[in-house]
Amino acid sequence: MDIFLIILNVAVLLILVGVLYFMQKKYISFSKRVFTALGLGVAFGFILQLIYGLESETLSQSADWFSIIGSGYVKLLQMVVMPLVFVSIVSAFTKLTLTNNLGKVAALIIGLLVGTTAVAAAVGIATTIGFDLEAVQIEGGESEQARGQELEQKYSEIEGQSFPQKMVELLPANPFLDFTGQRSTSTIGVVIFAAFIGFAYLGIKRKEPEHAEFFKKIIDTLYSIVMRIVTLVLRLTPYGILAIMAKTVATSNFTAIAQLGEFVLASYVALAIMFAVHLLLITLVGLNPITYVKKVLPVMTFAFTSRSSAGTLPLNIQAQTKALGVPEGIANFAGSFGLSIGQNGCAGVYPAMLAVMIAPTVGIDPLSPSFIFTLIAVVAISSFGVAGVGGGATFAAILVLSAMDMPVALAGLLISVEPLIDMGRTAVNVSGSMTAGVVTSRVTKDMDGKMYNGEQDELSYNA
Repeated sequence: MDIFLIILNVAVLLILVGVLYFMQKKYISFSKRVFTALGLGVAFGFILQLIYGLESETLSQSADWFSIIGSGYVKLLQMVVMPLVFVSIVSAFTKLTLTNNLGKVAALIIGLLVGTTAVAAAVGIATTIGFDLEAVQIEGGESEQARGQELEQKYSEIEGQSFPQKMVELLPANPFLDFTGQRSTSTIGVVIFAAFIGFAYLGIKRKEPEHAEFFKKIIDTLYSIVMRIVTLVLRLTPYGILAIMAKTVATSNFTAIAQLGEFVLASYVALAIMFAVHLLLITLVGLNPITYVKKVLPVMTFAFTSRSSAGTLPLNIQAQTKALGVPEGIANFAGSFGLSIGQNGCAGVYPAMLAVMIAPTVGIDPLSPSFIFTLIAVVAISSFGVAGVGGGATFAAILVLSAMDMPVALAGLLISVEPLIDMGRTAVNVSGSMTAGVVTSRVTKDMDGKMYNGEQDELSYNA
């Protein structure tokens, strides 16, 4: 390991950061800076791996330094997730933007999230059968075996958990614990707690209006402060994407990826089909899908690079409210529920593909109608409570495979391509939650159509 080379690599990254900062000072649009960062990060990562090789200690140490910017940025986003969700939901009640049709909004959002996940399962099944993928085609080494043992251990921790038990776990027994994000369903717990506070506010408003007005001022102030924090953090998005992609590409095992190329290709075909389903839903409610694509690309790019639905939440909500014309209350419900319910990529496509691949190894015919319908139902039900951070897809796969009486260890055979596939899965997850918000606001006639169809780049954080 050469300290000078590590310093040189970090210096080059900082020069690229300087290029992005220069673009910001020239008021180049947020979208262009995001895609420039993506391209620079990919190119820099490839060059580093070509120069040093995958096993290089210098490369490994350099990547650790890159994480200060990349992982640091993701942590800053995660820092504002819980305050943003809480204050936004309560604010929706104090501004009376959601209370008249709260039940309809919640039902529509959850229905869209779970329904599209069932469709995603069907797409995953069809794609796997179309590509004729089977688990026996994949050879496993020591790392794959170790991963399989890890999955079996995780399965033993959740074995026997019924669907009613999973539903009860969504409730916030200790909301202060959920504010720390310690549970996989913490975000939903905070949403439920905020909704209770909102309903309590409405009761106080009728009986003690002066107290309600004072509380409203407090929430309005908190909302302004939190949104300012969100804006400050989101300004760092291009720099975070640059560092994340540089590290990801530099440390990716392309030989192992090539060996599982057919599974990677099939996964991305399925994910692309699901994105097309989202665009179809947008079209069916009378909106231009091309406009949607243009406005959500920066958000999906960050989701793709960060592999964190939770980390993408501030961008998700900002895009819905500032570019797509979705009201704050609906955007926060859709974004927050989308972190733990009905993730199309992680909880839909991926578990279904694994189940179809593994089925022949245990004597099950994956073409059997009973198997297909059962699998789709299991995937839809299991999509409740999937964490919106790295590892959510693994948790979903364990739930589905165990419910279908299949060996969970075989899922460990895909460890080498897991990060690459997870990037696409996360982007589709985020698109699914934004689609739920857009479609719901359109159906309830709460959408600002002028903002949706406007050409202005609303996602700009130069000021």
